[in-house]
Amino acid sequence: MRVIYSIGIYIASFVVKLLSLFNNKLKQGVIGRKESFRKLENAIRPEDKTFWFHCASLGEYEQGLPVFEALKIKYPNYKIVLSFFSPSGYEVRKNTKIADVVVYLPLDTKANAKRFLNLVNPDYIIFVKYEIWPNLLVEIKKQNLNIILISAVFRDNQSFFKWYGGFMTSSLFAFNHIFTQDENSKELLETIDYKNVSVSGDTRFDRVSNQLKVDNSVSFIEDFKTNKTCIAFGSTWPEDDKLYLDFINNNSNRGIKFIVAPHNIKTSYTNSLKSKLNAKTISYSEMADKNLADYDVFILDTIGYLSKTYSYADIAYVGGGAGTTGLHNILEPAVFGIPILIGKNYNKFPEAKILINEGGVTSVLNSNGFKIVLNKLLDDNNLIETQGNINSHFIEKNKGAVIQILNYIRI
Repeated sequence: MRVIYSIGIYIASFVVKLLSLFNNKLKQGVIGRKESFRKLENAIRPEDKTFWFHCASLGEYEQGLPVFEALKIKYPNYKIVLSFFSPSGYEVRKNTKIADVVVYLPLDTKANAKRFLNLVNPDYIIFVKYEIWPNLLVEIKKQNLNIILISAVFRDNQSFFKWYGGFMTSSLFAFNHIFTQDENSKELLETIDYKNVSVSGDTRFDRVSNQLKVDNSVSFIEDFKTNKTCIAFGSTWPEDDKLYLDFINNNSNRGIKFIVAPHNIKTSYTNSLKSKLNAKTISYSEMADKNLADYDVFILDTIGYLSKTYSYADIAYVGGGAGTTGLHNILEPAVFGIPILIGKNYNKFPEAKILINEGGVTSVLNSNGFKIVLNKLLDDNNLIETQGNINSHFIEKNKGAVIQILNYIRI
């Protein structure tokens, strides 16, 4: 099976290179992987002590960041290698101060695995959530290296737990320990006789809790909001736009401020979005010398401000759930104790299911449902406070994963 898998990786590599001629994101990955070994050779010396952190993409990076930051403080003499598989993670965080060098993870061939490990020479390896690369893990186990998987989530339909998944299943045993987000994942691992597992919870709770410890003030958001009720729409996609656009267009005269932070911040998309809004609208990219208080809608066509923006919101809508792209992080607004609305597709996100049941998050099916829920909240400040408290208490009671993971790591 390993031979078949390895052949498949080579075939996939050829296909990706071919498709990269027509896809900029794939092209970024192809070019970036060519540079990985050279960057490691220049940044890491054989005598260096190193941590290697690996994340699939940006979401996993944010999930692992509180652990990475704590280890950087605890072991300041260690160099840190950070790797990504996806361009969407690498391109955004390639200059992060958490790492000494940031690279793309090479494709999972035996030769790449050996060369990568020889260059990094890691004293400790931390993978985040669900990055399982069999050839790499086999080589890690062969070299008897320290490796853990954190914030892991497993489902019973994955190949690890099927009769045909022996090769993938065995690769899990390269991990010295797996920290899962929930009890169900732990129980699934135990069905394959994997015993070195703990339920630590989700490190994202620690991550968003840390947001309360920093200065969240943003001057241009303050200038825009003044003292009015503010609704923030975070990480929205075209399917999400269909839910809220009518509401904004029909309620811009109510003295409500709307902040829209689309997932796609390309000018072509934000211009299209603006053309659909009847309210007085301005974007971050055109706000110079403007009196922001005069506008009803602010389009955040930049990155890096969304978490702080939620601190100004009285209500938040989190995108991704109206379509099939995947619900974005509802914990970011939840930590600020505000009600949250989402789309209909949330079943793969346990925190959404829990908070819907507890009453802090509401799922809406269509624009009419969105209007009904939002008007109910806007007409009842006590309801806003009650739902917000449910969300902030949920964050508070679920943090602590980082401490548990750090207590395990011994170097």
